[in-house]
Amino acid sequence: MRTMTARLNDAEIEQRFGALSGWTHAGDEIRKTFRLGSFPAAIAFVTQVAFLAEAAGHHPDIDIRWRKVTLALTTHDAGGLTHKDFDLAAQVDAITG
Repeated sequence: MRTMTARLNDAEIEQRFGALSGWTHAGDEIRKTFRLGSFPAAIAFVTQVAFLAEAAGHHPDIDIRWRKVTLALTTHDAGGLTHKDFDLAAQVDAITG
């Protein structure tokens, strides 16, 4: 049985968002575009994100445009942002240094 993750309130979102760098917040999602050195580097980055996402059981929307990768995070079953979004964003930031 799946347990639904609680949606964060505005104050919690603001607090968690303040700890991120380079992410934007619009509506019910946070997003960030990463610029990599080459197309293969972009694909390798997406692979790293995929392993993090799979381990977290939380999967971002991913847009790959040559050397740019945009990630969008929201928790669809909660109808907005949850701790899962901010935890995964922080993990992604950690692998990009």
